[in-house]
Amino acid sequence: MLSMLKRWLAGAPPLPEGWAEKSLATLPLLAVDLELTSLDVREAQITSAGWVEGRGSHIDISRCFYSVVRTRADLAQSPVIHGLTGADIAQGAHIKEVLEQLVGYAGTHLWVCHNANLDLSVLQAALSAQQISCPPVVVLDTLKLAVYQLKKHHEVLPPNSATLTVCRQRLGLPAAPAHNALDDAMATLQLWFAQNQVLNGGKVVSVGDLLHTQAISCKKMEKN
Repeated sequence: MLSMLKRWLAGAPPLPEGWAEKSLATLPLLAVDLELTSLDVREAQITSAGWVEGRGSHIDISRCFYSVVRTRADLAQSPVIHGLTGADIAQGAHIKEVLEQLVGYAGTHLWVCHNANLDLSVLQAALSAQQISCPPVVVLDTLKLAVYQLKKHHEVLPPNSATLTVCRQRLGLPAAPAHNALDDAMATLQLWFAQNQVLNGGKVVSVGDLLHTQAISCKKMEKN
C-alpha cells in the first residue's frame, strides 16, 4: 500500500484494478524490444520490432514475432549497430501493421523490457502518429530491477553496469546475440527469469510484491 501511495504522489499511473494481486508464476509475459534510429525519444524512429511470449520461467518460442519496419528517417549508425541497411528498411513492414499486432497484448500480458522508458516512449509516439488506440501497459523493466539490486552494493553505479549484456554476465547467463530486436527480447526475458530467482529464490510472488523495486510500472500509451 505504501509503495502504491508513493507512486500516486509521484504522478505514476496506478496499476489497473486486480493487477497487483496477479501471480508472476502464471501471468502471461511479453518481452518486447525495439531497434531505433536514435536514443533521443524526440526523434527516434523504429527500424525493427521483436517480441516473444512466456509464462513462469518458460519462453514460448512458437509465439514470437520479428519484423523490420520501413522508415524514411536518417538511419545514422543503425546499419553499423543493428546490421540493417537502407535496402532492408525499404522492404520492411509498415509501422501501422506492426503496432496493430503489438497493441493486442496490452492489458493482457505483463510486458518485459530492458529500458522500458525508452522503448515505451518511442512506442507511444508511434501509436499517436498512426492514430492507434492502446490500453495502458503494465511493464517490468529489467534495467530498473538491475539498478535496484546494484544499489544494495554500490553507492555509485559502475559505468555500463546495467546494460543488457553486462546484467546477463553478472548473473551467469551465456552470451546472447545483440542488437537484433527478437534476440534482445528473448535475452531480456531470460534475464528476468534469472533476476526473479536471485530476488525471490523461487518463491511465488505477485506483481504488487515488486512495486518496492520501482521496476514495475503502468504506462499510459495515449498522449493527453
